[in-house]
Amino acid sequence: MNGRQDLSGRSPIMGGSRLKPPMTAQQRRHRFFQKWWPLLFLLPVTLFFISFVIGRYPLNLKDFLETFYWHFQDPSRISDPNMEIVIFNVRLPRVLVVLMVGAGISMAGAAYQGMFRNPLVSPDILGVSAGASFGAALAIIHSSTIATTQVSALIFALLAVILSIQFERFISTDPILALVLGGMLIRGLFNAGLSIVKYLSDPDAQLPAITFWLMGSFSDVFPRHVLQVLIPFIPSCFLLFINRNKLNVMSFSEEEARAIGVKTKRVRREVILACTIITASSIAICGQIGWVGLVIPHVTRSLVGPNYRLLLPVSGILGSAYLLICDTICRNAFSVELPIGILTSLIGIPFFIIIFKQRAGRT
Repeated sequence: MNGRQDLSGRSPIMGGSRLKPPMTAQQRRHRFFQKWWPLLFLLPVTLFFISFVIGRYPLNLKDFLETFYWHFQDPSRISDPNMEIVIFNVRLPRVLVVLMVGAGISMAGAAYQGMFRNPLVSPDILGVSAGASFGAALAIIHSSTIATTQVSALIFALLAVILSIQFERFISTDPILALVLGGMLIRGLFNAGLSIVKYLSDPDAQLPAITFWLMGSFSDVFPRHVLQVLIPFIPSCFLLFINRNKLNVMSFSEEEARAIGVKTKRVRREVILACTIITASSIAICGQIGWVGLVIPHVTRSLVGPNYRLLLPVSGILGSAYLLICDTICRNAFSVELPIGILTSLIGIPFFIIIFKQRAGRT
């Protein structure tokens, strides 16, 4: 029987071992990226430098590197003080915030899709975007400063998630269903509140400001915002990272995860806490940016597979690169800066359709 297929139709035996079936194109792609994924770090690094060169104020890489170097060594040797202002007060803070927001939202979306066992889940499933929008609109109609608007958005975003979590008490048998329903109800509640605020706002001044904030933009990012994003992002991303193996188990049913020994309720609370801080902090600074946390995890999954040991970091890398590309286009493609939420939606919707057509073709 050696070297030939037996009558039962099983794989042939050669040399005492079974022949492995040939790998599919998807498996080969997964294996390649699983081996070489650290090279993906070159993508956001390359885009980091490109984003400085492209802009209203002309720069080249040589001028940027020289100004950056002399800024820390001897500022008196900087040839163009305006270039120093553009780099350190405008472009550097904006690029860093864009990179962090893109990475954080993408990681939050990937974590939620596994925890909720639903590919259509995005970081705002628990009403964080609706709460932040209501809080920002409320601050705008009271003629608040940008800082007050951001604080108000952050507070109401956290409040929305806290209220959504309370629904676990009513449907204790299925906590995932309770969270989804709670998020839907709270999102509807804050969206209704947002409609009331928009109806009561001044149509000449306040309403346009609310509308622009809801479309998302990094145009109001300043150097202080780097720390405002970095401080909550580091512990939140670390919390997701240490739970990456448990997220693999959380993708199974509740009973299976508990049988393996995972404390599902504790993991769920930690993931929700981390994702809420990331998403709320992002929305408070730059407004609503849709589709990033929904599409990028799917793209990453198609490259490295569903293992969260790789899915989380690669989602962060690709998310940061993607959002930086979108932001660069928004501030340079037109005479007036385009709100980034518009572009991410225009790109994300057809991209999402393509991904699901490919998934449907494999089933």
